Amino acid sequence: MKHIADSELIINGDGSVFHLHLKPEQLAGRIVLCGDPERVSMIAGYFDTTECEVSNREFHTVTGTYGEKRISAVSHGIGCDNMDIVVNELDALANIDFETRTVRPVFRRLTMVRIGTSGGLQPFTPAGTYVAADRSIGFDGVVYFYRDSEKVRDTILEDELVRQLAWDIPGIRPYAVSSDESLTEQIAKDDIIRGITIAANGFYGPQGRELRLPLANKELNRKIRAFNFKNRRITNFEMESSALAGLAAMMGHRATTVCCIIAGRIDKNVNTDYKRCLPALIEKVLDRI
Repeated sequence: MKHIADSELIINGDGSVFHLHLKPEQLAGRIVLCGDPERVSMIAGYFDTTECEVSNREFHTVTGTYGEKRISAVSHGIGCDNMDIVVNELDALANIDFETRTVRPVFRRLTMVRIGTSGGLQPFTPAGTYVAADRSIGFDGVVYFYRDSEKVRDTILEDELVRQLAWDIPGIRPYAVSSDESLTEQIAKDDIIRGITIAANGFYGPQGRELRLPLANKELNRKIRAFNFKNRRITNFEMESSALAGLAAMMGHRATTVCCIIAGRIDKNVNTDYKRCLPALIEKVLDRI
């Protein structure tokens, strides 16, 4: 039986996992993820009871009940690198015995739904729209560091991306992963748009924003908007969905991302008061998770 060394899984003196500061018994099987630590408090405001609240850096967790469901709301910060930390530590809490540092014999499958904010790329995804990512495209590269990632990747979609976008950014090849199909169906139902979401590895240049630094490829966003794969379009930009979908799929968990569009990248407009759009989305996710 594999023993996991102290340096590979760091456990704090109080028995909690290194970054999240959570103990295994504090984690629910249903998890609502979000980037902003303050949004955890917004989500937890809908809970009927609160069991625990833990904060460390950008990682804020509240576990409680919503109706008959036990749910953990967890913030992950910004970016796929943070998502690598969070998904690995959530899986460790669920499936590694912290006393023996060995994998538990019975697998515990987690259900993870990320509620995010996003930039819309199509006329049918204006500000205020909700979009569920049934596929995610990663510009980040996180999943390439794990063996057998091709088993969960859509390599046909990846090849089409490289071809249609005339991809010319050296050292980076976009990857594509599907969210858990049954979970996306469960969350999106018939009132949330389903689309292809790009998880960019930055907010400015990687999403085609040009401030003082010129872009390497000024035409990339135009090509992204025009991309067509089996009559499906790329609907929106965000920064975490690909790592979440890819890591969860490799580990055997269920995961999906649903976003509120707050910036219209075609019309060049933005809703800075987007928090008013989130409560209805939060309620949908809590009702359906």
